[in-house]
Amino acid sequence: MTANLILFVILAVIAVISALGMLFARNAIIAALFLIANFMTVAIMYLTLEAPFIAIAQVAVYAGAIMVLFLFVIMLLGAEQTGRTSVRWWLQPVSLIMGGLLMVEIFVIVLALFKTPPQVAALPEGFGSPLSVGETLFSSYVLPFEATSILLLIAMIGAIVLTKMEKK
Repeated sequence: MTANLILFVILAVIAVISALGMLFARNAIIAALFLIANFMTVAIMYLTLEAPFIAIAQVAVYAGAIMVLFLFVIMLLGAEQTGRTSVRWWLQPVSLIMGGLLMVEIFVIVLALFKTPPQVAALPEGFGSPLSVGETLFSSYVLPFEATSILLLIAMIGAIVLTKMEKK
């Protein structure tokens, strides 16, 4: 076994445990902290794949900004304790069927990979580095990038307008 495979297995176990901890936590703040642990584990996986820009973006955007927003909203609304509601009768069989289908799909994909392993081409020097991503983003994809920033600005303004409550 190579060191990358051992590291991947360790990270995968940590990611699954933190995801399960997030799902089964009764306190919403603890669930958000488990989600941060999951985001950090995924960022380390990106580093092992030699994708430093995506790893940094994962930490800065998701584990940083998004989770701070989630924690702020959780604390603002006072929703620390998740209420356990009664489950509809049809949810459990549907979720078991969907989980079984997912397991069959994973099994088929793994079998297909063992029959004919994929041929991976060598990546060019500097592929995925912040410099190459920035050059591509601001040369080839500048219009979609700017359109996305305008769309996010409009969404933010809309959220502020919709949540603004007038005092009587």
